[in-house]
Amino acid sequence: MNAKRSFPRDLLTAWAVMTALALTPAALTGAGPAGAEAGAEASATTLVFDKNPDDPTDSTLSVHRGGRLRAAYRAGSGLGVQDDCARAKGWIPDGDWRIRAGTRTYDGNLIKGYAVHLQDMPCSRGTMTRTEMFIHSETNRDGSEGTSEARRWDGPGDYESNGCVKLNPTDIKELFRLLDHIGWPTHLRVVP
Repeated sequence: MNAKRSFPRDLLTAWAVMTALALTPAALTGAGPAGAEAGAEASATTLVFDKNPDDPTDSTLSVHRGGRLRAAYRAGSGLGVQDDCARAKGWIPDGDWRIRAGTRTYDGNLIKGYAVHLQDMPCSRGTMTRTEMFIHSETNRDGSEGTSEARRWDGPGDYESNGCVKLNPTDIKELFRLLDHIGWPTHLRVVP
Protein backbone atom coordinates (compact mmCIF):
# COMPACT_ATOMS: atom_id res chain seq x y z
CA MET A 1 0.00 0.00 0.00
CA ASN A 2 1.12 3.51 -0.73
CA ALA A 3 2.49 5.30 2.38
CA LYS A 4 0.82 8.57 1.39
CA ARG A 5 -2.62 6.92 1.22
CA SER A 6 -2.29 5.17 4.62
CA PHE A 7 -1.41 8.36 6.54
CA PRO A 8 -5.05 9.55 7.12
CA ARG A 9 -6.10 6.03 8.15
CA ASP A 10 -3.12 5.73 10.55
CA LEU A 11 -3.97 9.11 12.02
CA LEU A 12 -7.61 8.09 12.43
CA THR A 13 -6.55 4.79 14.07
CA ALA A 14 -4.22 6.60 16.50
CA TRP A 15 -7.02 9.06 17.38
CA ALA A 16 -9.46 6.17 18.00
CA VAL A 17 -7.00 4.36 20.27
CA MET A 18 -6.27 7.51 22.28
CA THR A 19 -9.99 8.24 22.63
CA ALA A 20 -10.67 4.69 23.82
CA LEU A 21 -7.89 4.91 26.39
CA ALA A 22 -9.17 8.25 27.61
CA LEU A 23 -12.63 6.76 28.18
CA THR A 24 -11.58 3.86 30.39
CA PRO A 25 -13.68 3.34 33.54
CA ALA A 26 -11.05 5.21 35.61
CA ALA A 27 -11.37 8.25 33.36
CA LEU A 28 -15.16 8.09 33.37
CA THR A 29 -15.28 8.09 37.19
CA GLY A 30 -12.59 10.72 37.50
CA ALA A 31 -10.23 8.25 39.17
CA GLY A 32 -7.37 9.01 36.82
CA PRO A 33 -4.58 11.48 37.52
CA ALA A 34 -6.66 14.57 36.66
CA GLY A 35 -9.60 13.77 38.95
CA ALA A 36 -8.15 11.44 41.54
CA GLU A 37 -9.62 13.25 44.56
CA ALA A 38 -13.21 13.52 43.33
CA GLY A 39 -13.21 10.17 41.54
CA ALA A 40 -11.74 8.26 44.47
CA GLU A 41 -14.42 9.64 46.78
CA ALA A 42 -17.23 8.85 44.33
CA SER A 43 -16.05 5.30 43.63
CA ALA A 44 -14.65 4.32 47.04
CA THR A 45 -15.75 1.19 48.87
CA THR A 46 -17.15 1.88 52.33
CA LEU A 47 -18.05 -0.46 55.21
CA VAL A 48 -20.71 0.74 57.65
CA PHE A 49 -21.67 -1.00 60.90
CA ASP A 50 -25.11 0.26 61.96
CA LYS A 51 -25.74 -0.57 65.62
CA ASN A 52 -29.16 -1.81 66.68
CA PRO A 53 -29.75 -0.42 70.20
CA ASP A 54 -32.66 -2.83 70.73
CA ASP A 55 -30.38 -5.83 70.15
CA PRO A 56 -26.65 -5.24 69.53
CA THR A 57 -26.36 -8.83 68.24
CA ASP A 58 -28.88 -8.04 65.47
CA SER A 59 -27.12 -5.08 63.88
CA THR A 60 -26.09 -4.59 60.22
CA LEU A 61 -22.77 -4.44 58.38
CA SER A 62 -23.25 -2.92 54.92
CA VAL A 63 -20.94 -2.50 51.93
CA HIS A 64 -21.25 0.57 49.70
CA ARG A 65 -19.41 1.33 46.47
CA GLY A 66 -19.70 4.70 44.78
CA GLY A 67 -22.61 5.61 47.06
CA ARG A 68 -24.56 2.46 46.11
CA LEU A 69 -25.45 -0.33 48.57
CA ARG A 70 -23.74 -3.52 47.38
CA ALA A 71 -24.49 -5.89 50.29
CA ALA A 72 -25.84 -5.98 53.83
CA TYR A 73 -25.22 -8.64 56.45
CA ARG A 74 -26.58 -9.34 59.89
CA ALA A 75 -23.79 -8.69 62.39
CA GLY A 76 -23.36 -8.46 66.12
CA SER A 77 -21.07 -6.64 68.52
CA GLY A 78 -20.57 -7.20 72.22
CA LEU A 79 -22.51 -9.33 74.65
CA GLY A 80 -25.69 -7.25 74.54
CA VAL A 81 -24.00 -4.40 76.44
CA GLN A 82 -24.29 -0.95 74.83
CA ASP A 83 -21.50 0.58 76.91
CA ASP A 84 -18.59 0.82 74.46
CA CYS A 85 -16.19 1.33 77.39
CA ALA A 86 -17.02 -2.09 78.91
CA ARG A 87 -13.93 -4.13 78.05
CA ALA A 88 -14.58 -7.54 76.45
CA LYS A 89 -18.38 -7.19 76.55
CA GLY A 90 -19.50 -3.76 75.31
CA TRP A 91 -20.19 -3.07 71.66
CA ILE A 92 -17.73 -1.37 69.33
CA PRO A 93 -17.33 2.42 69.78
CA ASP A 94 -18.77 4.79 67.16
CA GLY A 95 -16.40 6.42 64.71
CA ASP A 96 -14.21 5.78 61.68
CA TRP A 97 -12.00 2.77 62.32
CA ARG A 98 -8.97 2.46 60.07
CA ILE A 99 -8.62 -1.03 58.59
CA ARG A 100 -5.16 -2.42 59.29
CA ALA A 101 -5.39 -5.63 57.27
CA GLY A 102 -7.71 -8.34 56.01
CA THR A 103 -6.74 -12.00 55.94
CA ARG A 104 -8.39 -15.36 55.37
CA THR A 105 -5.95 -17.22 57.64
CA TYR A 106 -5.69 -15.22 60.87
CA ASP A 107 -4.31 -17.29 63.74
CA GLY A 108 -4.93 -15.42 66.98
CA ASN A 109 -5.74 -16.87 70.39
CA LEU A 110 -9.48 -16.19 70.11
CA ILE A 111 -9.99 -15.28 66.45
CA LYS A 112 -9.06 -17.56 63.59
CA GLY A 113 -9.66 -17.64 59.84
CA TYR A 114 -11.32 -14.75 57.99
CA ALA A 115 -10.61 -11.53 59.88
CA VAL A 116 -10.37 -7.80 59.23
CA HIS A 117 -8.06 -6.21 61.82
CA LEU A 118 -9.08 -2.72 62.95
CA GLN A 119 -7.00 0.04 64.53
CA ASP A 120 -7.08 0.65 68.28
CA MET A 121 -9.55 3.37 69.31
CA PRO A 122 -10.57 5.06 72.59
CA CYS A 123 -14.08 4.37 73.83
CA SER A 124 -16.64 7.20 73.95
CA ARG A 125 -15.67 8.41 77.44
CA GLY A 126 -11.95 8.05 76.76
CA THR A 127 -11.50 5.90 79.87
CA MET A 128 -9.90 3.06 77.92
CA THR A 129 -8.69 2.13 74.45
CA ARG A 130 -10.40 -0.75 72.66
CA THR A 131 -7.67 -2.97 71.25
CA GLU A 132 -7.58 -6.18 69.20
CA MET A 133 -10.81 -5.28 67.40
CA PHE A 134 -11.82 -7.21 64.28
CA ILE A 135 -14.58 -8.06 61.87
CA HIS A 136 -14.60 -11.86 62.14
CA SER A 137 -16.60 -15.07 62.55
CA GLU A 138 -16.26 -18.46 64.26
CA THR A 139 -14.05 -20.73 62.16
CA ASN A 140 -10.77 -22.58 62.13
CA ARG A 141 -7.65 -20.85 60.84
CA ASP A 142 -8.32 -22.14 57.30
CA GLY A 143 -11.91 -20.83 57.33
CA SER A 144 -13.50 -24.23 57.83
CA GLU A 145 -16.02 -24.94 60.58
CA GLY A 146 -14.63 -26.47 63.73
CA THR A 147 -16.13 -28.77 66.34
CA SER A 148 -15.61 -26.69 69.51
CA GLU A 149 -17.97 -23.84 70.38
CA ALA A 150 -15.35 -21.17 69.64
CA ARG A 151 -14.93 -22.54 66.09
CA ARG A 152 -18.47 -23.78 65.31
CA TRP A 153 -21.38 -21.52 64.30
CA ASP A 154 -24.57 -22.67 66.05
CA GLY A 155 -26.98 -19.84 65.28
CA PRO A 156 -28.13 -16.39 66.48
CA GLY A 157 -26.36 -16.65 69.84
CA ASP A 158 -23.05 -16.75 67.99
CA TYR A 159 -23.42 -13.11 66.91
CA GLU A 160 -22.20 -12.20 70.41
CA SER A 161 -18.58 -11.07 70.68
CA ASN A 162 -16.17 -9.35 73.05
CA GLY A 163 -16.84 -6.12 71.15
CA CYS A 164 -15.75 -7.00 67.63
CA VAL A 165 -18.11 -6.97 64.67
CA LYS A 166 -19.11 -10.59 64.12
CA LEU A 167 -20.64 -12.20 61.02
CA ASN A 168 -21.68 -15.76 60.33
CA PRO A 169 -19.07 -17.79 58.39
CA THR A 170 -20.99 -17.77 55.09
CA ASP A 171 -21.41 -13.99 55.19
CA ILE A 172 -17.79 -13.18 56.04
CA LYS A 173 -16.59 -15.36 53.16
CA GLU A 174 -19.03 -13.59 50.83
CA LEU A 175 -17.83 -10.21 52.19
CA PHE A 176 -14.21 -11.07 51.34
CA ARG A 177 -15.15 -12.21 47.82
CA LEU A 178 -17.11 -9.00 47.25
CA LEU A 179 -14.31 -6.75 48.55
CA ASP A 180 -11.76 -8.61 46.43
CA HIS A 181 -13.98 -7.85 43.43
CA ILE A 182 -14.98 -4.21 44.05
CA GLY A 183 -12.01 -3.01 46.11
CA TRP A 184 -11.13 -2.97 49.77
CA PRO A 185 -12.10 -0.03 51.96
CA THR A 186 -9.64 1.82 54.16
CA HIS A 187 -12.12 2.36 57.03
CA LEU A 188 -15.10 0.91 58.84
CA ARG A 189 -17.62 3.57 59.85
CA VAL A 190 -19.53 2.67 63.03
CA VAL A 191 -22.80 4.55 63.52
CA PRO A 192 -25.37 4.52 66.35
